[in-house]
Amino acid sequence: MFIGAHFLLFSRNDEADRSFFRDVLEMPAVDAGHGWLIFRMPPAEMGIHPATPDPAPGEDGIAAASLYLMCRDLAATMKNLAAKGVACSPAHDAGWGITTAFVLPGGSRVGVYQPRHRLAIENEG
Repeated sequence: MFIGAHFLLFSRNDEADRSFFRDVLEMPAVDAGHGWLIFRMPPAEMGIHPATPDPAPGEDGIAAASLYLMCRDLAATMKNLAAKGVACSPAHDAGWGITTAFVLPGGSRVGVYQPRHRLAIENEG
């Protein structure tokens, strides 16, 4: 039915964020025209989480989406990012994995985690 998924990341500085994904994260991309880059994402999974039960005033408690990049070795990934000048939050043991995050030049937060759970991308059935 579907051939893939297209993730949209909204940014306050889209050109800087595109450069970050291309140059710092080294994600391959194609030029869709006029320098508009479309990035190849690593294999993906999707989890559906409950909405916040008690949202802050003016919020509906539902975040549209969060991007987490998965890695096999979080410590090595954080070291690699630090060498490129990317500051990560302290690693946190969330039970289901070890997590960190960094902020893109445009202000969006991107999570990174080393999963402990079974991976859908490695499951054939």
